Amino acid sequence: MANSPQARKRARQAVKRRNHNASQRSMMRTAVKKVVAAIEKGDKANAAETLKDAAPVLDTMVNKGIIHKNKAARHKSRLSAKIKALA
Repeated sequence: MANSPQARKRARQAVKRRNHNASQRSMMRTAVKKVVAAIEKGDKANAAETLKDAAPVLDTMVNKGIIHKNKAARHKSRLSAKIKALA
């Protein structure tokens, strides 16, 4: 348990930051799931369009330090490969 005023404040900030990061992570996962759903429907044009919307979301999460840059690159690469395979 935090005893000093500084430690109490840091604990409060950690809770606030964790909640914010969780919401950002959720937004990112939703964006990826939209692309996957479009791929499963077999709609190549819609899938490509949703990937265009999801890529900046992934890049933003990297810049905010929520995910690693390789993870974002891996997601984008795999999704675009699946979209290409729809042809």
